[in-house]
Amino acid sequence: MPRLSLAEARTLATRALEAAGASPAMAALTAQALVEGEAEGQGGHGLSRVPQYAGFLANGRADGTAIPAVVAERGGAALVDARHGLAYPALHLAVAEAARRAKDHGVAFLGITNSHHAGTMGLPVAALARQGLVALAFTNSPAAMPVPGGRRPLLGTNPVAAAFPRRDAAPLVIDLALSEVARGRIMQAAKAGQPIPEGWALDAEGNPTTDAEAALGGAMLAMGGTKGALLALVVELLCCALTGAAFGFEADSFFTASGNRPRLGHALLTIDPGALVGQDGFADRLETLLSAMQEDAGVRLPGRRRAGLADRAASEGVEVPAALLNTLQELARR
Repeated sequence: MPRLSLAEARTLATRALEAAGASPAMAALTAQALVEGEAEGQGGHGLSRVPQYAGFLANGRADGTAIPAVVAERGGAALVDARHGLAYPALHLAVAEAARRAKDHGVAFLGITNSHHAGTMGLPVAALARQGLVALAFTNSPAAMPVPGGRRPLLGTNPVAAAFPRRDAAPLVIDLALSEVARGRIMQAAKAGQPIPEGWALDAEGNPTTDAEAALGGAMLAMGGTKGALLALVVELLCCALTGAAFGFEADSFFTASGNRPRLGHALLTIDPGALVGQDGFADRLETLLSAMQEDAGVRLPGRRRAGLADRAASEGVEVPAALLNTLQELARR
């Protein structure tokens, strides 16, 4: 399988996105995030998204010329309008605003509206944690899961991420979607003609199914049943009701190039430990818990595998399937 250095991957992705209509700034920030996701082993939010984003740019689902801006603010709270562009310039602006406002006020809440697919949400919170801040991130997504007792998809898989700075180590990063399983696993089962476990999805009539094809035409189920679905509802309201963004059921699927501008919402909650127990007190408490966790054999801290893969990719690069590499090169030549 072909291998690219991270610099080569960023350059290729940037050129492909620019050729599709993204501004240089949007293309560079998007490529950076996608390559970081690829390096961490998150291929579903890595280079494979470049052709998808290029399609969104080419057919108007995303505005490649959009420049995000702060459109409302008061103290530690602010709203960033992504203006229908790809999400990463808006997230970049929101991270900078969140860091500044949290250091000024002790806490900051940044909402983002009129946005797009946000990729790996662990990246923006890790960026804030590297500045000594505790950060939580939320995003909604096109509808994939029903509400408790419902049949049709209304809520997205609505990922949640959190990052905590450590004294002498990389931040502790937790990143998860609220569905029982990633949709990609159901797609893989459908392609292979294999069944899926009961509890992963419903069919189009709202019945539990083990048929992967039927699941793709129905709805995914939340992890933990009703509790997970209610957490997804909390995320939906944080990201949309507070920002004016579109709910998941108002956004067309990302799995087709055509459709509406999704107008998704994201949110960043950022806390300066110095405003509470203090940086040292926070670090002491965090390390006490992490040390206790690791006393049990087999415990692996969240994010450690991703960090290890990223370190390896920094020196060895990333493998890119030949078909995907050819597609990226073709996009970059246009």
